[in-house]
Amino acid sequence: MMRRSLVLFIAGFLSLPHLVQAALFGDDEARKKIADLQQQVQSQNQETQSALTELKKNQQALETKSQGMLDLLGQIDRLNQEISRLKGDLEVANHNIENIQQRQRDLYADTDGRLRKLEQGGVPPANAVVGQEGQTQPQAENVESAEVKDLEAAKAFSAAGKFKEAFDAYSKFLQVHPGSSKAPEALLGLGSAQFSLKNYKASISTQQKLIAQHGNSDKVPDALFSIANSQIQLSEVDNAKKTLRSLLEKFPQHELASSAKRRLNVLDSIKSK
Repeated sequence: MMRRSLVLFIAGFLSLPHLVQAALFGDDEARKKIADLQQQVQSQNQETQSALTELKKNQQALETKSQGMLDLLGQIDRLNQEISRLKGDLEVANHNIENIQQRQRDLYADTDGRLRKLEQGGVPPANAVVGQEGQTQPQAENVESAEVKDLEAAKAFSAAGKFKEAFDAYSKFLQVHPGSSKAPEALLGLGSAQFSLKNYKASISTQQKLIAQHGNSDKVPDALFSIANSQIQLSEVDNAKKTLRSLLEKFPQHELASSAKRRLNVLDSIKSK
């Protein structure tokens, strides 16, 4: 019995290294698997971290784009508001232009009618008296005084920039004093008032009337210069050149000659339409 136990003991002792070796081999395998798992986890963590970093970048880019889009939308909104305001201003401007054009048409018609009346003979001076033979004998001093007063009143309106009032005053002067020696000055003033009211065609007509009826007046050069200015405003460049050349040919020593030369030089540099 004891012999058998001894044999079993010896056999067990001899098998002990194999058991220990087996145990050691299993532990190494476990460590290797753990290490592999740790490496995989670490790799996955790195990939996850990279993905998170990329997502943050994308998020920042989207936020930047979103802010840019918001700014752009804000700019578009402001532009739309500005466009709406400009449209309103344009409508007002168009309305004002229509009113001005209508006023010019009315003014031109009124001027034409008054000038026609003047051409047909006008009216006799208000301060005239009838002599023994039934002829009109104006009281020269009173008439001259009235002429000066009326003409100075018209000039005062022009000097104050009240061109509509000046137009009316000059027109009234020409109606009341059709034979006055101051008629050329009144016609010149009337044409200037029309020019200031931007009624350029009527202004030209008035100044031409001055030249036709008072060709020897010292106001003719001024009338020619005024006509040229109106023609420039109407883009009638060739006509303006002819008018200025006529002024220089007929009145080379006049004080307006230098201004006429400068204006003509400028027009010569412009391509004729």
